[in-house]
Amino acid sequence: MKPHKILSPYKFSRRYFPPIQVDHRRFSSTTARPPPPPPPPPRASVSSETLVSTVESSNWHLIKHLSPNFNPALISSTLLHLRRSPLLALSFIENIDRSSITTECYCLAVAIAALLPSPKHALKLLKVLISSRASTHQDIFHGLVSARERLCVSSSIVFDLLVRSYCELKNGNEVTECFRLMKSMGILPKIDTFNCMLSTFVRLNKMDKAWCLYGEMFKLGISSNIFTLNTTINLLIKEGKLKKAEEVVRYIESLGFNTNVVTYNTIIHGYCMRRDFEGANRVIETMISKHIEPDAYTFGSLINCMCKDGKIEEASELFKKMEGSGLVPTAVVYNNLIDGFCNKGELEKAFSYIDQMERRGILPTVSTYNILIHMLLLKGRIIEADGMIKQMVANEVFPDVITYNTLINGYFRAGMVEKAFGFYNEMLSKRIEPTQSTYTSVIHVLATMKRMKEAENILGNLLAEGIKPDLIMFNALFVGYCANGHIESALSLLKEMERLKVAPNEATYNTVIKGCCEAGKVEEAHRLLHAMNGRGIKPGLISYKTLIQGTCKLEGGYYAERLLKEMVINGISPDDSTYISLIKGLASNGEEKVPDEIN
Repeated sequence: MKPHKILSPYKFSRRYFPPIQVDHRRFSSTTARPPPPPPPPPRASVSSETLVSTVESSNWHLIKHLSPNFNPALISSTLLHLRRSPLLALSFIENIDRSSITTECYCLAVAIAALLPSPKHALKLLKVLISSRASTHQDIFHGLVSARERLCVSSSIVFDLLVRSYCELKNGNEVTECFRLMKSMGILPKIDTFNCMLSTFVRLNKMDKAWCLYGEMFKLGISSNIFTLNTTINLLIKEGKLKKAEEVVRYIESLGFNTNVVTYNTIIHGYCMRRDFEGANRVIETMISKHIEPDAYTFGSLINCMCKDGKIEEASELFKKMEGSGLVPTAVVYNNLIDGFCNKGELEKAFSYIDQMERRGILPTVSTYNILIHMLLLKGRIIEADGMIKQMVANEVFPDVITYNTLINGYFRAGMVEKAFGFYNEMLSKRIEPTQSTYTSVIHVLATMKRMKEAENILGNLLAEGIKPDLIMFNALFVGYCANGHIESALSLLKEMERLKVAPNEATYNTVIKGCCEAGKVEEAHRLLHAMNGRGIKPGLISYKTLIQGTCKLEGGYYAERLLKEMVINGISPDDSTYISLIKGLASNGEEKVPDEIN
């Protein structure tokens, strides 16, 4: 059979790239030169006083028109004139050409914005500057030092805001460096900034940095507040030190600190993550004894973990207790219960919760619909799944990638291939990027439909976009190649897996061994069995049985008998179909002796 080529580069197509339009005039044999570019507009001479007057009259159209001619000195001078009107200064900086604004100008605008009661304007400017990557953290820090001096401001708030900006952008290294620069100037962050830094390090799982910062706070004599202590407790819990966290709570309470529901919720969540419901309930009893009432988050954490642990009846009872406390459940709590009852197969109970949500005015989320659609399709209730999709759209809840993956998989399983492909195309038309799960489903169905060229194109697109296919996707392709008799393509794909460093598993080899046997390539099948052993993958019953059956058909019983002995030595018990295949093979080879293993 002629080898079936795979991954041909010229077959790759990119979905979102329009065809390149070639300007053939560039390749003309004539010597005519293109017309010269138009001369730049003359530089307008504008004084800062005139510019301030234009800003105060909100003539932003004129400012935008003139701004490409502004130099840093003019921008800085105008900002200084507008220092007592920070909102006007902000509007000015937002309406001028970005290329005219230097780091120093931005920092001056930040320092002016920091004079406002709310920090949001200064934070927004700082994040724009940081995200532009035009300046390092040192450039911005020193720019803020200069701006502070020019404005004769004693407050150090701009440095706190810089640290907070890096925290919100999750740039842990820059947070540390800015803190170091502040200390070098004898400036200490405010306690809220310290708390923000601690939380950032905990979120980024940089536990060593978090503990170092906590120790630094003590050295510098900075007093903790309840937020600091809650973050420290969260840090201990992330490290799995739940008992230690409880000791810290008792200690800070002995110092006179008033712990709150957040403190206890943090510990309860830690016990829930460990599935230690007894420990979680003990903490709830402790908080109640201290007159701290559990809130919706307290109950939500327990209900979530109980549902995941299959304790759906206990979760349902706790939900009733939550309602009895006068607390309103969130959509997330309802989703956990709906998912729990769906997994238990109690769809009607799951639907009763969605009815309850709607009666209470709690809108189902996309996750709610995804859970229900998945279960309806799994149960083969296609008409109801269609109705759920229509209800979803009517409620203006828009499908996400999980919705489409669920629909594509569900309709494929139901044999409604065209409808499944319709959802795949709809997904692409809405610019929702497919996941590997999407591609694997599509490749699997294309393979079963013998549309291997389309399956290859999808794989080719992924490789061209730098996306590494996973084992499940490769196995789907192997099923397609072997089912269609394209054994050379399957063998080539094994080499491609090796190149991409994706390790095959037993299912991979079993599929290709079966394909080789059916195509009469028994020697290749034997080689693959040895390759399995070489990779440390122990061949199982299916591997040996497939190869014995293939060997019996083409080479008689002698080699098959050797495989049977090897199989038994490796502790694998043959089944009836293995023996039947071997006896037939021996008979076809004229051998009457039955192997001892059969006796």
